[in-house]
Amino acid sequence: MQILYFAWIRERIGLPKEQVQTSAATVQELVRELVAREERYALAFSDLSAVRVALDQELSEMDAPLAGVREVAFFPPMTGG
Repeated sequence: MQILYFAWIRERIGLPKEQVQTSAATVQELVRELVAREERYALAFSDLSAVRVALDQELSEMDAPLAGVREVAFFPPMTGG
């Protein structure tokens, strides 16, 4: 599965994207796996209320299932103006 990181999430993790193997059933489980890897992931996902997710380029929720998903993107909330 390809994971994309944007804005300050990318800055904290230090990568724009990565390919991962996961057994996570939901986005939230994937985040837990990532946080357990290294401190930089824990820092990036320390406040999930400030993180949005898209699955295969469709906005989604943290409890969404990952079955069949090829791409997960994490980004901060968007602002209008």
